[in-house]
Amino acid sequence: MSFLHDFYHLFYPEICLGCGRALFTNEECICTSCRYHLPQTGYHLYPSNAVMKNFWGKVPVSSAAAYLFFNKGEKVQKILHQLKYRGRHDVGNFLGRLYGVELKKSPLFDTVEVVVPIPLHPKRKLKRGYNQAEVFANGLAEAMSVQVNTISLLRAKHTQTQTKKNRYSRWLNVEEIFELSKTESLINKHILLVDDVVTTGATLESAVSTLLKIPGIKVSIACIASA
Repeated sequence: MSFLHDFYHLFYPEICLGCGRALFTNEECICTSCRYHLPQTGYHLYPSNAVMKNFWGKVPVSSAAAYLFFNKGEKVQKILHQLKYRGRHDVGNFLGRLYGVELKKSPLFDTVEVVVPIPLHPKRKLKRGYNQAEVFANGLAEAMSVQVNTISLLRAKHTQTQTKKNRYSRWLNVEEIFELSKTESLINKHILLVDDVVTTGATLESAVSTLLKIPGIKVSIACIASA
């Protein structure tokens, strides 16, 4: 089986999503060099980091962090573009597993019991075929040995993309777009709310406000990258 795998990839090699180089057999999605040079934030080790400050004075978040720094034109943007628009959901799961190992060791996140991805509206999920935040959540949950919940937080409104909106427009675009369903399993739990990229935090803020209606809930946040 290994011989057939190697023979196939001799003619159709898997390519690193960061640099485009052919991957070796033991590499997954990203080559060893690109993985080593990923611009990690280290935010999960510091309570007062830049992602956490997005929520100060707005919603009570226990902890917040992002795995990588996002800069236009650099490798992280290329990798996330593959995840979001090119069907490479495997890289979302891979990054989730990498970050989950780090979060599990952090005192800020080691009591997380459930991972909840920011949901897509059903129309957008149908068009894309998957939710990039959900595949990241699956990787996180696997590494952290916790459950994923995709049924309690729902997207009630089909909003426009946030990409080119300013801070105020982003907030208006996501105001009251989420709703709750079947929340019994989240009562009194520490949940990890996850998304792909955090910019102003408007979408996450709206989701946190909705989740805090659940009795006894404690919400932390983790994203793949921080813009």
